[in-house]
Formats: sequence, structure tokens, C-alpha cells
Amino acid sequence: MDAPPREWFEADYYRVLGVAETASQKEITKAYRALARELHPDANPGDSAAEDRFKEVSAAYEVVGDPEKRARYDEVRKLGPMAGGFGGGGGGGFGGFGPGGINFDAGDLSDLFGGLFTRGRTGGPQRSSTGPRRGPDVEADLTMAFTDAAHGATTTVNVTSEVRCPDCFGSGAAVGTSPRTCPDCGGSGAVVEDQGPFSFSRPCTSCGGRGRVIDTPCGTCGGVGAVRRPRQVKVRIPEGVRDGQRIRVKGRGGAGANGGPDGDLYVRVHVEPHPTFGRDGDNLTVTVPVSFAQAALGAEVPVPTLDGGTVTIRIPAGTQTGRTFRIRGRGLRTTKGTGDLMATVDLAVPTELTDAERAAIQALADAERPEPATASSPGAEGDDA
Repeated sequence: MDAPPREWFEADYYRVLGVAETASQKEITKAYRALARELHPDANPGDSAAEDRFKEVSAAYEVVGDPEKRARYDEVRKLGPMAGGFGGGGGGGFGGFGPGGINFDAGDLSDLFGGLFTRGRTGGPQRSSTGPRRGPDVEADLTMAFTDAAHGATTTVNVTSEVRCPDCFGSGAAVGTSPRTCPDCGGSGAVVEDQGPFSFSRPCTSCGGRGRVIDTPCGTCGGVGAVRRPRQVKVRIPEGVRDGQRIRVKGRGGAGANGGPDGDLYVRVHVEPHPTFGRDGDNLTVTVPVSFAQAALGAEVPVPTLDGGTVTIRIPAGTQTGRTFRIRGRGLRTTKGTGDLMATVDLAVPTELTDAERAAIQALADAERPEPATASSPGAEGDDA
């Protein structure tokens, strides 16, 4: 039988994992997974101390994470660190320490680290940083007049973002040259390393995870394949666009990488208020001033429309201020249909009167019969004109 490894006599694997010697297997596994997630090289690129600590934690769990190995490790620890000097060949003593690994499914670690680990060198999930990558989406703001938003318009927006390099067309290589496949990773952009019982992949340091090596970088983009520049993008704004609505312009965002498609441009529209009209959904709203005589006796009243014209409505005698009339089909046109024009009556009280007007109003006041005040509602939906 093989003697136990010398490090078993010297290392305190419980201390490495931060657990007590009496910890349950479940507690040991929980502590290991937390440390592995924190110290994994993919989570700490370029941190050699974290990588060394990760290896130490992995070695500790390989032993105490296995109940059989843990039992024998505990027996070895009882002998103390000096007992390591007696380790020998095939004599008696501690037997049954054959080769083995951590007794868990690699899929568990894949769930923990999002595919950073591999199930061996040939199968299972692996992460590759090469291949086409879609460009980032870009946002821009556009302020429009109320009438332009209502009728729709074609305009331009100013955008500053990454665009495909005009000289190398995104390859990153100087004109007349081409990138070559990375010899260290074979073009995959990642290399696989064994860490005890499992393997994990990390970005290839030779090509930076690209899978390609550029010997002569493009002088314009420096080998990146994209340059950051201001540009103007033509945008078609549909009729009836709302304040705060985002318009998507496909493929006019940031440049893609490795032959990937460009991202999208999202234009957020800000609609300026109109001095006469308001908006309620797809309906236009407008306030129509009427005189006391018109409201009391009834009248035909002109109502302005958004196109600059007017439409005439008939208000009945006794119309109260605040009453709303619906003019169908004269609202905003959108992809969902056409709204209505909602005209709300507002009683206009004169601030200056002629002598004749004052005398007439005084005569009306003298002839009025006192009536009890009653609550009335103009109706939210409005009356058809």
C-alpha cells in the first residue's frame, strides 16, 4: 500500500477551508464552493496570489471533501507533523490511498461558475471568447415639435460611438495583411488547464482571447477593428410618437467584433408642448372659450384643428363650462388607428364692459330667479358634437 502524501502531515486543510475539524461534509462543501467562487482565476485575472490560494483550497477539498480520504487524513494528523518523515514505500501502515478525485459531478461547478469549468478536455460546457460578437446598443435623444411628432418626420440624430474601421473593415490588420490563427489556443481564444480533479478554461494570454494574432496592426484603429467617431444617423419618426417613446433603428449602433453584427440605435423622443393642444392617449385635447350668451342660448362654435383649420360644433343652450364634446376622427393618427378631438368648453368672462353691456347684464341679474346650486359633471367621455 502507498504511504500517505507528505503534505498530509504538514498541511491543515481545515484551516485552509476556514472550517472546524468537526465540520460536517455539507459545511465543508459549502465553504469550499464559496472560496472557489471568490478565488477562481477567471474572477481574478492576473492575480497570482488569488490563483495560488485557489490551488491551495482545491487541494484541501480534494482530501477533506471526500469522507474516506478525510477519515484517513484525520488519522495521519494524530501522528503529528514529524510522522511525515516515516513515509516509505510499500510497507505497512496507512494503506488504501490509491489515486482518486473529488466525488461530485462537474455539472455542479458549471452551475456555480456559469460554464467556467470543463468536464474534461473534450466534453461539457466551455466558454469561448472568440467568434462573432454583436456590437453594443447606442442611445440618443431627439427633441421634436408637437406637430412634427403628430405628423411624423424624417430627421437626423447625432451619435458618437464605435464604428467599423474604414481602413481595415474591422479586421484590425493593416492594409495588405491579415490576422493569423493563434498558435497557442488554435483559434479557440481559450486554453484549458487542469486543477486537480477538474479542468477550467481561461482566456488565451497570447491573443487576448481573440483566437487571432495580428502581426501588423491597422494604423487607423490600432488593431482594434473599430474607431470612435461622431456621426449623423437618419431616423424615420412615425406619426403620433409619444413623449418619452424609444424608436429602434436596427443595425445603427456600435460596431460588432469578429464579424458580428452591429448593435441597434435607440432614439428617445422628447415632444415639446403645444400652446393650444394637449394629448390624452391618441386623442387631442383643446379648450374652446365661449361667451355667456353662447353658453346660455346655444351657438355654433369654431374649434381649431391641428392642421391649422377649424371644425364647427353646435353647443346646446344651457351648456356648462367644462363640458367636453367629442369630434371623432380628428385626433392623432398612430399605428393603432386615429384618435378624436376632445373640445372642452370654457366660459369666457369679460374683464371690461361697455355701458350697454353692463346695463343688459344688470337687467338679466334683476330678472334671474334664485335656484338651488346642484352638482353636475361634464362627463369624462364627452358628448358627440
